[in-house]
Amino acid sequence: MNKTPSSTLKRMLEKKIPEIRSHIERKVSKEFGDWLVDIRVVSRNLGQLAIGQASSARQREEDLRIKQRQAEEQSRLSLRDCVYALEEEDDDGLSGGGVGDDSNGGGGILGFDLTPLYRAYHIHQTLGLEDRFKQYYFENRKLQLTSDFQVSSMTPFLESHQTFFAQIAGFFIVEDRILRTGGGLISKLEVENLWETAVSKMCSVLEDQFSRMQTANHLLLIKDYVSLLGVTLRRYGYPVDALLDVLNKHRDKYHELLLSDCRKQIAEALAADKFEQMLMKKEYEYSMNVLSFQIQTSDIIPAFPYVAPFSSTVPDCCRIVRSFIEDSVSFMSHGGQLDFYDVVKKYLDRLLGEVLDGALLKLINTSIHGVSQAMQVAANMAVLERACDFFFRHAAQLSGIPLRMAERGRRQFPLIKARDAAKDILSGLLKTKVDGFMTLIENVNWMADDPPQSENEYVNEVIIYLETLVSTAQQILPVQVLKRVLQDVLSHISEKIVGALYGESVKRFNVNAIIGVDVDIRLLESFADNQGSLFSDEDANQLKTALSEARQLTNLLLSNHPENFLNPVIRERSYNALDYRKVITISEKLKDPSDRLFGTFGSRGARQNPKKKSLDVLIKRLKDVS
Repeated sequence: MNKTPSSTLKRMLEKKIPEIRSHIERKVSKEFGDWLVDIRVVSRNLGQLAIGQASSARQREEDLRIKQRQAEEQSRLSLRDCVYALEEEDDDGLSGGGVGDDSNGGGGILGFDLTPLYRAYHIHQTLGLEDRFKQYYFENRKLQLTSDFQVSSMTPFLESHQTFFAQIAGFFIVEDRILRTGGGLISKLEVENLWETAVSKMCSVLEDQFSRMQTANHLLLIKDYVSLLGVTLRRYGYPVDALLDVLNKHRDKYHELLLSDCRKQIAEALAADKFEQMLMKKEYEYSMNVLSFQIQTSDIIPAFPYVAPFSSTVPDCCRIVRSFIEDSVSFMSHGGQLDFYDVVKKYLDRLLGEVLDGALLKLINTSIHGVSQAMQVAANMAVLERACDFFFRHAAQLSGIPLRMAERGRRQFPLIKARDAAKDILSGLLKTKVDGFMTLIENVNWMADDPPQSENEYVNEVIIYLETLVSTAQQILPVQVLKRVLQDVLSHISEKIVGALYGESVKRFNVNAIIGVDVDIRLLESFADNQGSLFSDEDANQLKTALSEARQLTNLLLSNHPENFLNPVIRERSYNALDYRKVITISEKLKDPSDRLFGTFGSRGARQNPKKKSLDVLIKRLKDVS
């Protein structure tokens, strides 16, 4: 104005400049106000895009890790030394400044334009109103952020959580850009204060919402999105540990809900089981129900239709457990913990050892009433034993640790109670069946005048049943399970034979009757020997050993020197299965034919069979010991 020669022009400028300033202020304030409105929508979309890109990047990293683990396992099994490294791809716009970044501070993927803001800031600087505009900007953005914190009571948080967190994420992506390119419009301290406020509010909202949730999947969905929010904002330098701490704090609640869900699913799967072998008509069914859980016994694909040795319970429960593992790993991943296999394994142990084992045990104790049902459950348990190996390997692979480390940390079979109960109830039902045939032992002539020409009736019935049992069971039961069951049954038969001689129903018997029992036992031993084609020679010999008590008692009663039982060395070698108290009682019942023969001829009655005399000595000595 000092350089203006015209006084008229000077007066005009003096009058109009305030109006021009006021006009400029109104104009730029309107543009800034419009920008404030627009930036909220942009921020929400920006946050959703950034979190979506973080999710895509995570998926690519997981796919690469899977490929690397497979390559490492293959190289571990080969002779070549191979080194594999992850290759990072950068095509999502997340590198550098992040989503919407460009070199001019405007434009970007979503029209992330800061030009109206920076123009308003520049004009206010020119007008000498810089500090007022900074304060005005900060207060308005703080109000917007406070508004973003509002959680609608009309919409379930599960439906609104993505919008809620995306809005906040977008807000701080914008603020990060303004901090870096705004020429001092906002300070680092102010952004940090806003972030602390936001973190505190988000933690409060999460605590409140998590406390209300009673569904594991809902908690997992929100946790997963929050962890992606953390990944996204950490790229911009924002500390997210407080958010991750809230997620980790609810780890136990999540797994308790997950265990509860699995408990219901397993109960439903077991209730739906018809205890029938599973029929698979197509290869994809075999792949889905067998190969996917690595429970096959051969690498050769069977012919179809294929009848599996297990019922529908096995793949149904395997799917439930596999899903549990994947959900557990998903919750534990991306939460700031690098090594979480031990945590996943702890909860997997609980699922198997408490939930599944308990459900199977309840099923066995309440719903198994026939041999075929018991046999099917026992077969299922053998397959589940292989499946448990797969579960721990699967958990290790998803947790990113070498399989050899997982295998070193393996404990005993987690379904041991149910497995033992299945074997016991099958053995018990078979013993009950055998008891029906063993009642025929009452028909034995215990005081036969002559040695019998053939085996007794009861043993024929028992052997027919055992042969039928083996024929059926070998189609479904693993060899070792069948062997253990047969051992139990043969041991029970041995106990019944000894029990008959020991019990009240047999008052006395003679050597001819024992010769007949010896024939019976030989037939049972022959049955055990005949299983050599099914079992190994060692296993078949163990089956014979199950008859030890009856065999040793018979040998003792037919021995010419029964007093050898008193020799500790001989007793340990030849009679170790016998209880001396039973031997006393049974021996006293033995009536040798020579008693009657010699007793009918006066003085000849004074003579005594040496064998009987030896037996009497044995009885006397045993009574002295007892």
